[in-house]
Amino acid sequence: MTQRMQELAAQIVDLQGELDREIEARRKILGVKLAAGLVGFEQGVAAEHRAVRTKGSRFVAESSFGATVTAPVIYSLIVPLILVDIRVSLYQEICFRAYGNFRVRRADYVVLDRQYLAYLNWIEAANCLFCAYANGLVGYVREFSSRTEQYWCPINHALKVYDPHKRYHQFLEYGDADGCRARLASFRKQLVEITD
Repeated sequence: MTQRMQELAAQIVDLQGELDREIEARRKILGVKLAAGLVGFEQGVAAEHRAVRTKGSRFVAESSFGATVTAPVIYSLIVPLILVDIRVSLYQEICFRAYGNFRVRRADYVVLDRQYLAYLNWIEAANCLFCAYANGLVGYVREFSSRTEQYWCPINHALKVYDPHKRYHQFLEYGDADGCRARLASFRKQLVEITD
């Protein structure tokens, strides 16, 4: 990685930190309180949220025909998602232990909290629960896949990759044969030292 590439990667990390601070500031304005991993709201905010909740029957009545008929198709994905979740967790318990114990914490990716928002009816809460699980699972799979890639083949592609994972830009450049042979052990060592 060139010096300029390292500088750009550092800027991305800085911008992510700045975005996180802005999100936290916005949460304070909305009355969100976080304490010991629990989410709550300031006094009176939950009551205001309940006042704007739409009844489930009204929500269904106002839903488009397309949304109503495709809901079973969407929810049918829950079985394959659960199977992927089980298989991936088993994979990392076996393989990552063998490679040096750099497992991924599932709870860092599969975050289920939006269904508790008082302004959501039971259908919206179920939808949020499904989406949070599905997207969290995809993030979880992506993280352990990126660690697997770093262990076995930390090489960038020659072709452009849309939205690569966070480790990708640190990988070796395509065609860097000497770097691959010289640095593979250091890429593996970095995984064992992961603390995130």
